Amino acid sequence: MLQVQSGVSLKPFNTFGVAVTAQYFAEAHNDDDVREALAYAAEHQLPLTVIGGGSNLLLTGDVQGLVLRMATRGIRILREDCIQAIVEAEAGEPWHPFVLDTLAQGIKGLENLSLIPGTVGAAPMQNIGAYGVELKDVFHSLTALDRQTGELRDFTLEECAFGYRDSVFKHEIGRWLILRVRFALSRVERLHLEYGPVRQRLEAQGIKEPTARDVSRAICSIRSEKLPDPAVLGNAGSFFKNPLVAASLLQKIKRKHPGVVSYPQPDGQVKLAAGWLIEQAGWKGFREGDAGVHSLQSLVLVNYGDATGEQLLNLARRVQADIAERFAVDLEMEPNLY
Repeated sequence: MLQVQSGVSLKPFNTFGVAVTAQYFAEAHNDDDVREALAYAAEHQLPLTVIGGGSNLLLTGDVQGLVLRMATRGIRILREDCIQAIVEAEAGEPWHPFVLDTLAQGIKGLENLSLIPGTVGAAPMQNIGAYGVELKDVFHSLTALDRQTGELRDFTLEECAFGYRDSVFKHEIGRWLILRVRFALSRVERLHLEYGPVRQRLEAQGIKEPTARDVSRAICSIRSEKLPDPAVLGNAGSFFKNPLVAASLLQKIKRKHPGVVSYPQPDGQVKLAAGWLIEQAGWKGFREGDAGVHSLQSLVLVNYGDATGEQLLNLARRVQADIAERFAVDLEMEPNLY
């Protein structure tokens, strides 16, 4: 039975560690809890906010209505042979432990996505990606609850409309509640080592014929050096998306900044490294009160202790305005704002 509490602090439930309060709070441990939460919110005419691991949130004030934290658990192999395995995980499963669980079972494919914070259910929302692999590359299907009708619907890869840090679920916010996700993984090594830092780390470790678990460990090592641990320093990982711009704008930027970091895209656009732009603008290591830009990774905004969500948001907007003025590039925030 769903347990609804009032006046609950959300500080433990967001990786920025922002101290705000939920008017009402509950955790869903199964599908029945989810339906009860929807019914409770409707009966009491409350807005419903669904959260997972709180790693992609910036809470700028107390949250009115009911906050539902997805705490469902369960990992199962639905189908497998000597080559492929279809693995299903409940939405509340923490992402990185799920990755490690698949690797421990000899199932490959998620290794490049190691140490990404958050939950399985949140992963399709923004099509998480790292080191040359995106969730869409290993996605099979998912089951979501339609909050408008109460019906369940299965989404295929095509129906999710995945893009760069994007999906259909980001464009229909408040409608779909993801319950479980299925992945098309492999029993065979199909390593993605295109990103130089990963290959360099493996070589430095003397690993000439890496396994998927070797790749996972190397990526965990790299990420740990570049990104602060939210348990130590409040943050939500990369705060800005790498912007996609026209090739003509890249050429303009190159005239003043020959070292600009860019990646050509199949459609003729160019992806710029947002972190490089922010660092060139002098924001790396900036701090005002307890809100700051990380000293080692300029893509990461951090809470040094008691920063409010509003202070962090104001800092983000100042960075955006400066980058737009210097480079004519619009940076888009990754975290969801509440």
